[in-house]
Amino acid sequence: MYKLLIRPIFFIFNPEFIHNISLSLVNFLYFIPGIKFISKKIFCFEDDKLSFELENIKFKNKIGLAAGFDKNGKHLDVLETFGFGHVEVGTVTPKPQSGNEKPRLFRLSDDRALLNRMGFNNDGVEAVIKRLKKYKGKMVIGANIGKNKITSNEKAVDDYLFCFKKLRDYVDYFTINISSPNTPDLRELQSKSNLNILISQIQSENRKKSKIPVFIKIAPDLDIGEVGDIIKVCENHEINGIIATNTTISRDSIKNKKINQMGDGGISGRPISSKSNKIISYIKKSSRLKIIGVGGVFDINDFHNKIDSGADLVQVYTGWIYEGPGMIKRINKAILEIE
Repeated sequence: MYKLLIRPIFFIFNPEFIHNISLSLVNFLYFIPGIKFISKKIFCFEDDKLSFELENIKFKNKIGLAAGFDKNGKHLDVLETFGFGHVEVGTVTPKPQSGNEKPRLFRLSDDRALLNRMGFNNDGVEAVIKRLKKYKGKMVIGANIGKNKITSNEKAVDDYLFCFKKLRDYVDYFTINISSPNTPDLRELQSKSNLNILISQIQSENRKKSKIPVFIKIAPDLDIGEVGDIIKVCENHEINGIIATNTTISRDSIKNKKINQMGDGGISGRPISSKSNKIISYIKKSSRLKIIGVGGVFDINDFHNKIDSGADLVQVYTGWIYEGPGMIKRINKAILEIE
C-alpha cells in the first residue's frame, strides 16, 4: 500500500517539505486516543529473542534509525511505534543553526538513494535536552554531536565537549560526527592528529563520571590506511566503536542524469552499501571495536550483509523512506524466521 499509493504522492513534493509535514501530521494524530496503540499494533513487531546487548546497553532489536532523520528529538514517541530498537538524534550542535540554503535534499529514485547537503541544521543542544527529558519510552537513544559551522577546526573540540557535557545525562551513547561532507573542512577531523586531540579530550571528560559508550562516525570515502589510523586512535583512547559509514561524495555509478545539476552533497542509500560493507569488514578483521553498520539497508538481505560483514547493530535511513513504515517489522520478523 505504501509503495503503490502513499509513496507516489509523497514523492511529488519536495523531500524536506514532505519529511517535516508528514512527521508533524503523525505527531498531531497521536493526540487522538487509541491512534498510537493502533499504529504500534500495525507497524511494530517485538519479541524477546530479538533483544541484544552491546556495551552494557540492552537494545530491543538490532535495527536503529540513523542520525539525520530526527535531528531535534521531536518524534521519539512516534518513531518507537514503528519498531526501532534505537534512535540516534542529531547531529546536535551547541548553538542552533539553520544549515545550508534550500533546496538541500534530493531524491535519486533510479539509484534508490538520497543526496543531501543539510549542513547540521538543528535547534541546538538546549532545545534537544528539553525534548529528551520528556521521552519516557523504551528505545535506546544516542546523541550524534558536531560542531557549529562558524567554529574553526582548531576550536572544534570545545563544541564537541560542550554537547557531550550537556547531553550525557539524557542519552545512552554518543556518536562523534567527524564525517559529514556538508560542513566545510569537517572531514579533516578524521586525520590521525586531529582525531587524537579530539577524542583524547572527550574521553578525559568521559572518565569524570561513569563512562558512557562513545562511537566515531566515519566516511565511506576513506582509504584503508586512513581507516587503519582511525582504528589505532580509537583503540588507544578506549573508544567503544565505529559507525560505518556516513554519506559518500563519490558520483561513481550514479544513474540519475541530473546529479550534476543538484550540486554538492552526500549520497546515501544503495550506492554506499558495498562501500560501507567493505569498511565494516576491514574494521572487524583489524580490531575488537564494536561496529554499527549503516548504508543501503532496505530489506533482510541487506541487514544480513551488514551483520555478516561484521556489524553488531544496523541503522537505516534512506531505505526506510523508500520502503515505508512497515520495513522494520518485516526485517525483524524475517530475522526470527531465518533463525
